[in-house]
Amino acid sequence: MRIEPRQHLLETWKATIQSSWRDGAWRWGGRDGSNSISDAEQLLCILLPATQVGPFGLDRPNATADAMLEALRPLGDEKTIPLNLVRIATEYFTRYVDNDRPIFSGGSYYKPDDGAKLTEVQQARDIVDSFAISVTLSLATIGFVRIFRQSVTRMGLRRELRQLERLASTRLTAAMVGLLRSFSTHVFEADDDPGQILLQTVNKAGLPSKTVVNQFRSVLQETIASFNEVLIGSGQTEDLESANALFECGWSWGIVKDAPAVPLEYKSSGREKESTAAGAPDEPAEEIGPQPDGVAENKPYLYFTVVAVDAIEDLFSERTRVLGLLNEEQQRLSRALQLRWDLTLTYWATVATFGGGPVWPLEDPPWQTTDGLRSEYYTLLVTSIVVKDLVRKRGSDARLARIGSVLSDLANEARVTRKHRPGDSGVKLHSPGLRVSLEGSLEDSPDEKANAVWFVGEFASLLLQRCIAIAGLLSDVEERAVLLRLADRVWDHLARRRLTETGHRKLWDQPALVFDDLPEYESPSWYYTERVVAGLVSAANLLSEEPLVNDRLVVRAFDLLYEAEHLYDMELMRGSADASLEVMDVLTEIRAKLERARAIARTRPGAASALVNWVLMELDGLEAVRHSESTAI
Repeated sequence: MRIEPRQHLLETWKATIQSSWRDGAWRWGGRDGSNSISDAEQLLCILLPATQVGPFGLDRPNATADAMLEALRPLGDEKTIPLNLVRIATEYFTRYVDNDRPIFSGGSYYKPDDGAKLTEVQQARDIVDSFAISVTLSLATIGFVRIFRQSVTRMGLRRELRQLERLASTRLTAAMVGLLRSFSTHVFEADDDPGQILLQTVNKAGLPSKTVVNQFRSVLQETIASFNEVLIGSGQTEDLESANALFECGWSWGIVKDAPAVPLEYKSSGREKESTAAGAPDEPAEEIGPQPDGVAENKPYLYFTVVAVDAIEDLFSERTRVLGLLNEEQQRLSRALQLRWDLTLTYWATVATFGGGPVWPLEDPPWQTTDGLRSEYYTLLVTSIVVKDLVRKRGSDARLARIGSVLSDLANEARVTRKHRPGDSGVKLHSPGLRVSLEGSLEDSPDEKANAVWFVGEFASLLLQRCIAIAGLLSDVEERAVLLRLADRVWDHLARRRLTETGHRKLWDQPALVFDDLPEYESPSWYYTERVVAGLVSAANLLSEEPLVNDRLVVRAFDLLYEAEHLYDMELMRGSADASLEVMDVLTEIRAKLERARAIARTRPGAASALVNWVLMELDGLEAVRHSESTAI
């Protein structure tokens, strides 16, 4: 892999600090202004590597690497850097609270439809993107505080950490409630327009519609039955009993209209409590404020479904479990979200690979949604969900390789790995990106003139993440190499799109540097930069794992090892160890390398073979010297 994630993450850290830290204060906002999503993305450009990549850790001051300190030098030294990050995070969590209720609005990310102006009420509406990014940020913050607190002895600082953890925990709970109330199950009859489109998508064998409906319901019968377990939030349905009923599930763009409030049962955080003095009262209960009424249509959106699925996965990650980041109430909410996560993955993976024929629906792009919209972007989004399902079910290399082929085709279609020409439709996938109309954002109010629109332009960065994700799952060395080469080519594309202006250099995104006919920007897009950072984090974690083991190479390594060990024993029998000091040193080194080669032959057969090859060359050299001396006599 040519990406070199360590170096590029360090460069991104330096660029983020240069762009955001001015005169001892953090400057919020980027290309699209300041809002609850953009500001979280800006902060995660630092916190994601710091909490998910071991060498980048900042929460243990005495163990912080010099390279990390140099990258973040404007924030101070190993002790003041984590303190400044704590205070910046505290500023974020207090910035987006209104009357004790966390704010999850899209703000300046909302765009008006047909040039009309959005009202403040429309811009203030909660959106799934904010719920999702808040889950990721809150978990990263709580984990950071938990570890850093072990190095802090001053009571004033410990109070600051306790306050930040409380703020992050409250926002986490509110975000989880928002995700529960944004889940949607869209039911329709097979004869309706959405039903006809869905049948057209999955019916690659040309079977009668009734047969496909029966197969569809049969394959998903457990999923259909599981909707009876969806008891809190939104997503309940009683319309699936009809033998002709079809459905889709996932997340709408915001809280679904008429979604019931989620009852919060536990009154204690359940976390270890600290007190400033003996006999101090228990930590107060988390209050997330009133739960607002929903306005979003009861229908899943692919983009928001992928965003929610990614965030929910963080709730049951190894880091979350090991550090115990969830309190009792959040564990209950997490179980409810995991049920929806499982149902969503099962549904979309089934639809994408339906029929088991030579061609999956996913392999016939562009993907068409049930409202008749087509785009390669939708194909990429569906691919993202299928990959997660294969991770969960430990899918075979053959199935993973088929997904990899789809990604390769998408890279070509989007002109990521192929030179573009003027007028290429694939350029629109990058700018302005996928246009998502947020149905339901327009209410019956004289002040509201049009629905809000959401633009999604992360195509190349999402493509990078999915290439790395599949490569990490493959056990076939050659197939993995194919995906890693594709990831390298996608990264080459992304690297060319870095900003070059002073003050924001090496941040993203400047698509005009790749696509000549696109507008240029001066400020960074934290939306895009954070997603590139997430891809680099995935690459760093992949490269931190042991390499794949090729069974053929293991056999070859042991064959070489057997020969080398035998030749070494022959040298000892000939009395070479009693020869000159130079020969004795060579034999000692040979013995050490043979022992090392045997120890790693099954896990690193290539390295073991290299060691044995050196041994064989040295032994052959001894044999050649002996032969030369005997010939001279």
